[in-house]
Amino acid sequence: MKKHGFDTKALHGGQSDFQPDSMSVPIYQSVAYPYSDAKEAAAIFRAEKPGYTYGRWSNPTVEVFENRMAVLENTEAAIATSSGMAAIFMLAHHLLDQGDELTASNRVYGGTFALFDAGFKRMGAKVNWVTTPESLDAWSEAITPKTKFLFVESPSNPGLFIADIPALAALAKENNVPLIADNTICTPALQSPVDLGADIVVHSTTKYICGNASSMGGIICGSKELIDALRLGPMRYLGPSQAPFNAWLNLIGIEHLSLRMARHCENAISLANFLESHPLVESVNYPGLESNPYFDLGRKQMKGCSSLLSFVINGTSDDAVTVIDSLELLVHATHLGTCKTIVTHPASTTHSAMGPEEMAKAGIPPTLIRVSVGLEDPADIIGDIEQALERIT
Repeated sequence: MKKHGFDTKALHGGQSDFQPDSMSVPIYQSVAYPYSDAKEAAAIFRAEKPGYTYGRWSNPTVEVFENRMAVLENTEAAIATSSGMAAIFMLAHHLLDQGDELTASNRVYGGTFALFDAGFKRMGAKVNWVTTPESLDAWSEAITPKTKFLFVESPSNPGLFIADIPALAALAKENNVPLIADNTICTPALQSPVDLGADIVVHSTTKYICGNASSMGGIICGSKELIDALRLGPMRYLGPSQAPFNAWLNLIGIEHLSLRMARHCENAISLANFLESHPLVESVNYPGLESNPYFDLGRKQMKGCSSLLSFVINGTSDDAVTVIDSLELLVHATHLGTCKTIVTHPASTTHSAMGPEEMAKAGIPPTLIRVSVGLEDPADIIGDIEQALERIT
């Protein structure tokens, strides 16, 4: 469906032929699928014939979601997982053996940091962190003969670092390794990492793809060769499959993804402009601001800067907590990418496991507040944060 526009593909991409046909993708809430005979069963298990075997490996509803995400991310195929972390784990598990290494930006989600820094260490693999990911030389120096892939989250959570994806992709190709891009924050509505040169795209579909905090999920988008290997290998013996109902909820979210992302961007820049002029705010991290160091790069790579922003207050960690506790309308939760605005204190929640030293390296001070700007009236979002800031004056 490459000849069609994004919104058309979001509504029709990857659709299978269901009987009877339906306006909404049917939910196949089943763990097994009867075969016509033993010969057919063997052929499907060997991937010699299309078909479904067991719910942990494949499902018709999940398949539509996978196909639609592949169409939107401009990849050959995709495989859905139970969460974003499950997607990253399964992919890295597939690409790494004992003694192997990976090179990654340290500007990543706290769970990703813990998986790479602690989880893979226990399994005999090593991460080489790039603590100045703006520097291509720093990336090059962190690559060794044992490096199996480069990993970047762009924009990053919560500091909103933006990577030069084409430059990283060229570096990856020079070293004959794939570049994996986490596109959770922008979604394919605002950014296409593959078109910029990345080889593999991962998402926590729990966030913007679903859009209303009702469904956990993750996805890996890449070549047919990679996805087939994942489905026939680690998906079968690890089992991080996405539930059919969750895939159905994600499909509903995709149908209006670009409309939501446009409103997210509008509301976020309104809030960012307000915060940048507030006397109690030391700095604002949002690539849509002309004062932001990633402003020009963001305009080249993205159609919009999404809804995630963070700001540092002039005060203490306790003051940051006071602001959050003083909110009357906005939600305090450890989540992002929903229709409702969510405010979080990363240093004590989502990124706390990194520890003070690593958080400092990643640009996450204890006075930083993260905001996932929702779809409420922008005046109401700004008004609630304004009255909360007044509590620390």
